[in-house]
Amino acid sequence: MGVQFGQVVFGPSGAGKSTYVHGMAQAYSQINRPFILVNLDPANENLPYQVDVDIRELITLEEVAEELGLGPNGALIYCIEYLEKNVDWLLNKLSQHQESYVMFDCPGQIELYMHHTSMRNIVEIMMKNNKRLCAVNLIDAVHCADPANYISAVLLSLQMMIHMELPHINILSKADLLGNYDGLAFNLDYYTEVQDLNYLLPHLEETQFGARFASLSRALCELIEGFSLVSFLTLSIQEKESVANVIKAVDKAIGFTQATVDDLNPIT
Repeated sequence: MGVQFGQVVFGPSGAGKSTYVHGMAQAYSQINRPFILVNLDPANENLPYQVDVDIRELITLEEVAEELGLGPNGALIYCIEYLEKNVDWLLNKLSQHQESYVMFDCPGQIELYMHHTSMRNIVEIMMKNNKRLCAVNLIDAVHCADPANYISAVLLSLQMMIHMELPHINILSKADLLGNYDGLAFNLDYYTEVQDLNYLLPHLEETQFGARFASLSRALCELIEGFSLVSFLTLSIQEKESVANVIKAVDKAIGFTQATVDDLNPIT
């Protein structure tokens, strides 16, 4: 059995995961890359694209919540644990598309990628079954407009990278919308490179809360820089060059070299 390549798309709710998967699917169609789309969110029934494999065929959040009396988060955790116990179902579905690139659209509950083990275990099992996967973590670019939110987003990304143990691409999504917000304290390259975070400290200390916890903010910045792992690409899903840069980065991370992206048209 040959190696099957793909990407696991996750990030907080509202970061644009389904929009990203939809846009990348259009791009892969343009470059004639065979692909399948896999929905791993048991609560997501209104997707903007046609799925090839859907966890909702196996289990749905609504059924779990009703039968077990669980809330939304508890029901989602149960569904992912159920998928882990029945991972052969997923492997069998994927084996039917062995020659296709795979995109996994995952739930937005970030605890699944920070400390809960089921999603990591599912990915690990797939890797042992000749799947070569890259994690794509989407963070809404609007967080760059607020220093505290930006530091939180970087910490979140760092924790996901450490926990998931995958080749990892962090993306600031919806970068084209940054112009709708107040000006950034620094140029965009500063936020993508995640360097010299101490420059953010005076901005963090402008509020009463920030001034009170200045030492904590300084320690968090030093922690992030000590690992020196996090950086970001920017993505505007309708811009050809932006999409092409992401495709190239993900392909490089997993060693996939099949098609060129030079002739991409704008994504609609």
